[in-house]
Amino acid sequence: MNTVASPLRRACQVAPDATAIVCGERTFTYAQTAARCRRLVGALHGLGLGRGDRVAVVGPNDHRYLELYLAIPAAGMVLVPLNARHTDAELRYALEDSGTRVVFAARPAAGLASAVERVVAWEEGYDALLAAAPEGEFDPEVTEETLAGLFYTGGTTGAAKGVMLTHRNLVANAWHFLARWPFDEQTRWLVAAPLFHAAGTIAVLATVWGAGRQVMLPAFDADAALDLIAAERVTHTLMVPTMLAALTEAQRARPRDVSSLRWISHGGSPIARETVRRAAETFPDAELLHIYGATETAPIATLLSHEQRLVGSPVGGSCGQPAIGVDVRVVEPASGRALAPGEVGEVLVRGANVMRGYWNKPAETAEALSGGWYRSGDLGYLDEHAHLHLVDRAKDMIVTGGENVYCSEVEDALFAHPAVLEATVFGVPDARWGEAVHAVVVPRAEVEPAALIEHCRARIAAYKLPKRI
Repeated sequence: MNTVASPLRRACQVAPDATAIVCGERTFTYAQTAARCRRLVGALHGLGLGRGDRVAVVGPNDHRYLELYLAIPAAGMVLVPLNARHTDAELRYALEDSGTRVVFAARPAAGLASAVERVVAWEEGYDALLAAAPEGEFDPEVTEETLAGLFYTGGTTGAAKGVMLTHRNLVANAWHFLARWPFDEQTRWLVAAPLFHAAGTIAVLATVWGAGRQVMLPAFDADAALDLIAAERVTHTLMVPTMLAALTEAQRARPRDVSSLRWISHGGSPIARETVRRAAETFPDAELLHIYGATETAPIATLLSHEQRLVGSPVGGSCGQPAIGVDVRVVEPASGRALAPGEVGEVLVRGANVMRGYWNKPAETAEALSGGWYRSGDLGYLDEHAHLHLVDRAKDMIVTGGENVYCSEVEDALFAHPAVLEATVFGVPDARWGEAVHAVVVPRAEVEPAALIEHCRARIAAYKLPKRI
């Protein structure tokens, strides 16, 4: 039986003195990381937390986030990573919906304190908590079916849904990655995407299982990422397409020695073929890997290896084939009838990686899960060799810069302005973001687009704001 604790246990056995984390000027070995995780468990117990309690995290990419990611589920508790870009109102909703008792927060706590029993400040509070805590023990009663995390994702009604991922789901995702790429003591993984996203944590367990090194990038900046790749001899990373495009342009503008970078994956939103072509030219020593999936699939569903060799070919426009251990099929949405290769329908995914369901949302769970299959809401087709080609989204969703934006949520914010009579929101192609949020408004009184955008800014995260009205 494997749980979230299994990779760290192995790494401590095979390479206790190997560097586990590089975070600015600080480095931690696997023995040190495991000891800090056990002290974190002791600290959580000292706060009165026990098995099944929810613990939220709102913070940047650093060693503390990785320690929380590993320790909270290993203690039998439930990790609730929250989007640091969300407004206090959005965060409070998730905290209250999940029943979170304690939140570790790297932002002013005034807007969050009323929703939880305790807010632990990110640096001083966290470090003081660990310094005063005895070492605890990972919960021996945790099983593969124990809930490991609630990962909040947007909902078509505007309310976020807590995706319930078990230890089995997260471990399965690690195995899917390990089956495709090498992860060992020579691995140097750059954590570039935010850890509150599935894209940020996609390789945490795989890297730890191989006793590799995780190099933390606190917030994405293309030049800073390239400098870190060169300095730390980074070998692997994942970026959403907008990040990969920015990395490519920055390297072309000021080349650095990034010859160590041999494996670049991307996912989180559609990618332009021109972005793939330019990345392949700019990083000629690297294999490009296209990953398709969702938070609900933990997240890997399909993989397209050696994408740089396939630019311009029909297969090069696909999301690849099902990951080992994952089943993918395309069905007629209304009837569920399986479709033949080339026929467009809804994409379904089945495997050990598929979520248990949505937290406290039985109707939405029943709609999303059917006979063990996850209904993605994406429209596409499989070719004769099971390469998945996406053509559209059945869900009312925009993917901009790797972030999911639901039109109804933006429309609700617009409708809250007294001058708005009618509003509709949709995505438009954008060279930088993949898709941009666009709104059309029928006003009942004179109002400027800039005023509407500022009105929305207090209600929804900045990335959800309309770029144009």
